[in-house]
Amino acid sequence: MNGARSLNLRAGLLSALILALLLIVWQLATRPAAGSKAPAAAMTAEQIEYARLLGKDPGAKAGSTAGRSGFPTPAQLGSKVVEHLSHPFYDNGPNDKGIGLQLAYSLGRVGLGFALAALVAIPLGFLIGMSPLVYRALDPFIQVLKPISPLAWMPLALYTIKDSSISGIFVIFICSVWPMLINTAFGVAGVRREWLNVAKTLEVSPLRKAFEVILPAAAPTILTGMRISMGIAWLVIVAAEMLVGGTGIGYFVWNEWNNLSLTNVIFAILVIGVVGMLLDLLFARAQKAVTYVD
Repeated sequence: MNGARSLNLRAGLLSALILALLLIVWQLATRPAAGSKAPAAAMTAEQIEYARLLGKDPGAKAGSTAGRSGFPTPAQLGSKVVEHLSHPFYDNGPNDKGIGLQLAYSLGRVGLGFALAALVAIPLGFLIGMSPLVYRALDPFIQVLKPISPLAWMPLALYTIKDSSISGIFVIFICSVWPMLINTAFGVAGVRREWLNVAKTLEVSPLRKAFEVILPAAAPTILTGMRISMGIAWLVIVAAEMLVGGTGIGYFVWNEWNNLSLTNVIFAILVIGVVGMLLDLLFARAQKAVTYVD
């Protein structure tokens, strides 16, 4: 126990040291260049617009914060974090919502698409895992559909559904189905024959056998599939919302980039990473809790 605590302490100190070094490098890389001059007078309108797309302000005065490399300093990012977290749920119209509202829209889409995928994938995975006939019949379809990029379905979804928000949910559904389906089938098929033979000897009903024998044994594998699906869903929702627009953390990133606000983009990237980490940690804890012990 003491050894584990010592290792955790050393790992925490090493992580803090790495973070400090990264912040120092970041600060040095984004400090203002000495003797910089405003080049706007010698640039065409197209060149000025291009420079702004790169996060630079050609019209800034020499030595000002806007005349830096275009990448925000750690202090500027920290100020932006405080600003966003101070009022996360404000709503000033379609293109100006707080980060809390944007996250709520994204998490709602991910949660609904993920839940629909679980309702389809887990029962079907049980059926495939328990029946070699069904497995052989459905395997060609799974192998063909599984490698298709989820975003490749977006144009078809927009054309048929004609609703951008529902299309985003459909993309989450289609990308979440396959890991859950495959892992559920694998976990069910891998249940020990001895346990199934005992249930058969005791004349346990099929429904009771499924819930009291197969499900506890296959639960860790099923949760592994759910964990993978959630990671893919959270990854895909950002790209999907960039395409469909409107609301969501993906749209927030795209909108802030169009507004030439690199600091907000970096802030949103950090938020996406933190939320993804928390979702993964949630499933990791659940997986550990249901790990079957002989």
